[in-house]
Amino acid sequence: MWDFTIHYWPGILSALTIALSALTSVHAIFNKEDSISAVAWVGLIWLVPVFGSILYLMLGINRIKRRAKVLRGEQTWTETRTGYQVIDYSDQELRLGDQLRALSELVRRIVQKPLLPGNRVIPLINGDNAYPAMLEAIDEAETSINLSTYIFDNDNSGNTFLEALERAVGRGVEVRVIVDDMGARYSRRPITTKMKRAGIKTARFLPTLLPSKMPFLNLRNHRKILVIDGKTGFTGGMNIRDGHVIGGNPSHPVQDLHFMIEGPVVAHLQEAFLEDWAFCTGERLDGEIWFPEIGPRGSILARGIPDGPDEDFGKLLWTFHGALACAKSSIRIVTPYFVPDSSLITSLNIAAMRGVRVEIILPRTNNLPMVKWASTEILPQLLEHGCTVYLTSPPFDHTKLMIIDSAWTLFGSGNWDARSLKLNFEFNVECYDTTFAEELDSLIQEKLNNAGQVTLEGLRNRPFPVRLRDGIARLFSPYL
Repeated sequence: MWDFTIHYWPGILSALTIALSALTSVHAIFNKEDSISAVAWVGLIWLVPVFGSILYLMLGINRIKRRAKVLRGEQTWTETRTGYQVIDYSDQELRLGDQLRALSELVRRIVQKPLLPGNRVIPLINGDNAYPAMLEAIDEAETSINLSTYIFDNDNSGNTFLEALERAVGRGVEVRVIVDDMGARYSRRPITTKMKRAGIKTARFLPTLLPSKMPFLNLRNHRKILVIDGKTGFTGGMNIRDGHVIGGNPSHPVQDLHFMIEGPVVAHLQEAFLEDWAFCTGERLDGEIWFPEIGPRGSILARGIPDGPDEDFGKLLWTFHGALACAKSSIRIVTPYFVPDSSLITSLNIAAMRGVRVEIILPRTNNLPMVKWASTEILPQLLEHGCTVYLTSPPFDHTKLMIIDSAWTLFGSGNWDARSLKLNFEFNVECYDTTFAEELDSLIQEKLNNAGQVTLEGLRNRPFPVRLRDGIARLFSPYL
């Protein structure tokens, strides 16, 4: 037997390699909806035998959806227990034009959640304003606190939040905290260890053995959600770290925008958190402590939009397309990471060619240089068709915001890149209210007052080495 194996081992190894490549290729062909992705994986599998198959098995298969289905089973979040008031469009008429009524119907079908009236939303600029409001809410919590964030640094700001959460636990408040595993490792000593010692129920989202200094990793929980007593919520783009407190003169300052929310739509934030908590821990939380009756707190119509590489896949991307298609007069986009795919580039250009004023506001400086390079290489495709691009002055602006016709607003954790639209778990909120949209328009105008406009000539006159660098970076845009 040994002699047979020694004599024929090259043939046996070749047969096993071909079988492995064939099986993984078949899986990619049947499970990758994007033909480009399928071709790329199949090519890698056959061009780099064994190693390509191993990479596909590690990174190409979405195990999140499978595990989520097992945990959730047949149970779904119901609307009746949360005090939702589902809008009758014929009575409300959304107080808006036909195009936004069409957009609302589209997003309802995408998200399968009702648009909820009676909300109040307050913008909070930078950690200087957001953190005190969040900490005050934590200190006033009576029954429950749920907090989810990508980065929770073990620094002065992080420890201030830790102490507030510890005080809440001490007075009998039910506290749950989710920190993404990669985000937790932004600190050399993750703060989650301190949390557990303090008696705070904490989970790290998708623990991984991969190196912590790798910014481009799949399937991270990028959501930023804080829910107090099931009635007051905070969400937006802000992590928990000293860099967001501009007044503290941090070494790496970061501008950002967060939002305090009161009203029925807070239940959508709660749903997203509790599904993530069940995913991380297997513990299902339900009942009045988590879903109290919520009365009206304002006049804004709002809806939560969860997105991720599970059953929520593509919801944010479809919402982007729907909003761009419905815009009649203006589109304003503020994002730190702008690497849209070809379909979004086409939608933006079509809007501009229809006569819609399309303004894209990006940071002049970026904490991820490769993303900045890839984004720069894309911009000429937009400028050629009438879009306008601005670069804001430092410090780095991490704000994520979209406004349509000064009437519809989208804010949250999602960026205009493949990582947010295909690979990460995100949470955003759409709002239908002209007064609120105009308030945010004013904030954007303040950014533009100190911004520079990007010109097609300037991009074309970049030195050849710079253009080559940017072009190479753009090749990696599906993974940035």
